[in-house]
Amino acid sequence: MDTKISTFLNSGLLEKYVIGDTTFTENFEIEQMISKYPEVKKQYLELQNSLELISQVKGVKAPAKTLKAISEELSKNNPSVITLKTSSKGSWYSTAVSVAAVVCAMVAIFFYQKSMVLQQENQLVVDEIFDLRGDIKNNNDKLDNLMKQFIKLNNPETEKYVIRGNERAKNLKTVAYINAADKTSMIDVVSLPQLPDEECYHIWAELQDKMVNLGILDNSKRRLKQIPYMEDALSLSITIEPKGNPNSRFSDNEVAEVTLDHNK
Repeated sequence: MDTKISTFLNSGLLEKYVIGDTTFTENFEIEQMISKYPEVKKQYLELQNSLELISQVKGVKAPAKTLKAISEELSKNNPSVITLKTSSKGSWYSTAVSVAAVVCAMVAIFFYQKSMVLQQENQLVVDEIFDLRGDIKNNNDKLDNLMKQFIKLNNPETEKYVIRGNERAKNLKTVAYINAADKTSMIDVVSLPQLPDEECYHIWAELQDKMVNLGILDNSKRRLKQIPYMEDALSLSITIEPKGNPNSRFSDNEVAEVTLDHNK
């Protein structure tokens, strides 16, 4: 529901308008809201129906003997005017009861609306709590992964290799972290020169008799990336290859290379 409509319905002005307890300025504002917003008009009609029902239930009927006396006098065709005496005490009491009933109904409706608003707000709070719990779990998982990476990077057995680009890619820089003890390899993309859309960077591991493709390097994901560990790798190299051709490597496409010292 719109905030403006919700604020108006919770203000109690509509209930006061139904029982005639509003100023001229308030009447103008309320009538504008009723004509403009279907939700307000619906609430107004419901309040009117409630008031009409209460009036029917609490209305005081004229005493039967009074009606009989009026009927008898009319049948005599007496031209004189009959002054009916009314009990001011009874009339005042009936009016007070009706007004009290209307006020009670308005108060009940007002608190019912407040209760519904509170229930909606409570549900929103519950939903936000569950969302926060999910965010906390995701953040804890990310923090846990970062801690694991930090531990690996600072492990004395982890070797660090800076891979810099040649003349074809002077601004290229990546850092490889290799741990032979737990057989893990990671690479951190520091900077990669922009390539045409039809080309991409590949990282390779050189073995005794072949080159193994370890994946694509993406400049948009500048974070530590796990790559396959090659136990007998002699070096790591980066090439520029056409997209959609992952297993083909051309020697003249090489833009960076580093020798792995642990294999010396």
